[in-house]
Amino acid sequence: MVEGLENAAALVVGGTAGIGFASAEALLDARLSRLAIASRSIERGTEARDRLAARYPHASIAFFRCDATKPRELQSAVDETAAWTGGIDILVSSAGGDPRPRLLHQIPLDDVFPTIEAAAAGIILPARAVLTHMRERGRGSVICFASDAAKVATPGESVIGAAMAAITMFCRGMAIEAKRSGVRVNCITPSIVRDTLLYHRLQEDEFCRKLFGKAETLANLGVATPSDLAALVVFLASPAAARITGQTISVTGGISAV
Repeated sequence: MVEGLENAAALVVGGTAGIGFASAEALLDARLSRLAIASRSIERGTEARDRLAARYPHASIAFFRCDATKPRELQSAVDETAAWTGGIDILVSSAGGDPRPRLLHQIPLDDVFPTIEAAAAGIILPARAVLTHMRERGRGSVICFASDAAKVATPGESVIGAAMAAITMFCRGMAIEAKRSGVRVNCITPSIVRDTLLYHRLQEDEFCRKLFGKAETLANLGVATPSDLAALVVFLASPAAARITGQTISVTGGISAV
């Protein structure tokens, strides 16, 4: 077990399901003492908080409702979290959009930049929102999620790849600025992630099913799961990764090697 998180407080934006929920569980497994999750749905957020509270009685767990793509809502939730926890040590930003891969010529011109914004804003804005709080305390670990589409050009992911590249470059730039304040910033870029709502939704589309079915055959080490990514989240959040910042780490099971 990774040590050093017993007295830490974390905010997981997008923490009600999939990668975010798995990250919350993994942090609590590492004996994290205070955890807040944030998402748009009050119903899902309350249910997720109750599930975590029942399983991890040692920890204080709260839910804050916000849309991570709306700056005022998000900043309010971050400020409330910081007041409740006494300070945010860890941010897991996993509330990205879920645009469906489409060949570029099939995407209307009016949809290009809205798609990029929808995919990137919910990841980038939480990182910016916690920065003020972490700078004031002189420490913090920000962990953002993008995808390997930021690194590998794939048919159907030209626009998605642009959004993912925006996230990864934002994290690198933020890491360079924030290191002076003791804040670390890293980005995790999976490819296919099984056992998520997005994975099952993509299987309903013929183009996506063929695209990712072919990719899965290259994952000789196994297709990634939320728990695989959550284990990396815990490491990057912990003192064991104290010298790691500005990195974009692929978790693909061998689909790519970048």
